[in-house]
Amino acid sequence: MTQVLTKHDEIRQWAGARSGNPAMEDRVSGGGPLVLRILFDQQGLNSGEGQYNDRPGGLDLVGWDEWFEEFDRLKYGLLVEDERPGVLDPYYEFVARDQR
Repeated sequence: MTQVLTKHDEIRQWAGARSGNPAMEDRVSGGGPLVLRILFDQQGLNSGEGQYNDRPGGLDLVGWDEWFEEFDRLKYGLLVEDERPGVLDPYYEFVARDQR
């Protein structure tokens, strides 16, 4: 089963339990919109070109306030798996809020 999170506190709690960090991929220079991401674990921060700076794989780590500003502007919801005892599944997907 899945659920859609839209409340900021719930999303922060969900991501924090999985060591998730808010990030954005800047596609404005390429003509596209900003792309939101949640990075999990230290592995995501230490991989590829971003190994020695704050741009893992072309992503900018941002604060939750900035991330939520874009999240709300785009009218997203965060689709996640329901909690299961002993399992912290990091799967998520952005969906339109009206799909709840």
